[in-house]
Amino acid sequence: MFTEFLYLSDADMRLSGVDNAASCVDVADEVFRILHAQDYVMGGPKRSSHGMGLPLPETSSFSHMPTAGPDRRFVTMPAYVGGRFDICGNKWYGSNPRNVERGLPRSVLTLMLNDKHTGEPLAFMSANRLSAARTGAVPAVASRYLVRSIATTLAVVGCGVVNRAVVRALLTQQPSISSIVCHNRSREKAEDFVAWLRAEFHISARLANDAQDCVRDADIVSVAASRTAPLFIPADAFAPNAVILLSGPMQSDSELWTESEIVYDHIPLHQDYVEDSRAAGSLEPDYGSLMGAPLYELIDKEFLPPLDESRDLGAVIAGGQSMKDDKRVVFLACGMAVFDVAWGFDVLQTARREGIGKPMELWGTSDRFARDGEKAARSTHVLTGHGTRAADQAVAR
Repeated sequence: MFTEFLYLSDADMRLSGVDNAASCVDVADEVFRILHAQDYVMGGPKRSSHGMGLPLPETSSFSHMPTAGPDRRFVTMPAYVGGRFDICGNKWYGSNPRNVERGLPRSVLTLMLNDKHTGEPLAFMSANRLSAARTGAVPAVASRYLVRSIATTLAVVGCGVVNRAVVRALLTQQPSISSIVCHNRSREKAEDFVAWLRAEFHISARLANDAQDCVRDADIVSVAASRTAPLFIPADAFAPNAVILLSGPMQSDSELWTESEIVYDHIPLHQDYVEDSRAAGSLEPDYGSLMGAPLYELIDKEFLPPLDESRDLGAVIAGGQSMKDDKRVVFLACGMAVFDVAWGFDVLQTARREGIGKPMELWGTSDRFARDGEKAARSTHVLTGHGTRAADQAVAR
């Protein structure tokens, strides 16, 4: 047996073009068309689940067991993507806000790509940059189809990694943007974001004292605030024809949702969220901190049409549906592994062409790996006096 796969570090991913925002947006556009055609599989009985998380306990009698906390989670996100990609993969990540104390990002992500027939690994890659790029690309695709007039002002609520990726991608699609207004809970972080915008894009950027001031009069609003701090922005703070791109949770009064055009990223994904929430709730659906919670609650109260009568971006793209010029538009993006797998596939092709990354062999049966294995076996014999059988028995134990 011989199965070679490519290991791509964070540095390798960067060299392979993972940060190429314009290309990532094009790939995300392809994926929305694939989603609409239903040429994909994700997790769950209905093949549209976001993923599965480990339900960490609040407390444990085992001192070594990880426990629940704000933004503390482990999640696996498997997917098959059809079309020209025709590949399976799985994004796996752990998240802990205390990672920063160790010099690590809050979330540490990896992506494995696999042969759809055999399950053999094709690549194992660092996925922090990849995940950020595809997260930014999705609202940028939405802007292609939902922005109805020339946009000059962008409001950014939440000045973290996600909105950096969103801005980078949006500016490839909306070159008329000439002014960006930013707000973040931490003023220092917002100041850093403004400095980055000016240096990276040579664009006018300023701080807003609060979220309402930030979004006022903006043509496009990108929200990617932390899940750990509730964000409320009233409907009347937004311009009457603003396009609001949600990559993170936001609360508002019911008028925002009922008087705006709502476009979901993918209806079956939200139907899966709702079914899971209804199964978890005892009497009432438990929507918890889901991004779509305000919408699901209004649907239950019949203030909004049910999900199967609503529209998603794939339908807008496929059907050429236009938005009404006199209404706000709200786009909700919750994240799907199909985007990670598709963008990872293209990055892998670049890495292969350019000779980037470290080839590895799964079974250890190639000439090079066999020699390495023999050398290790001899070392084991010298150290233990029992040869490889002792090592095998140790592994078995």
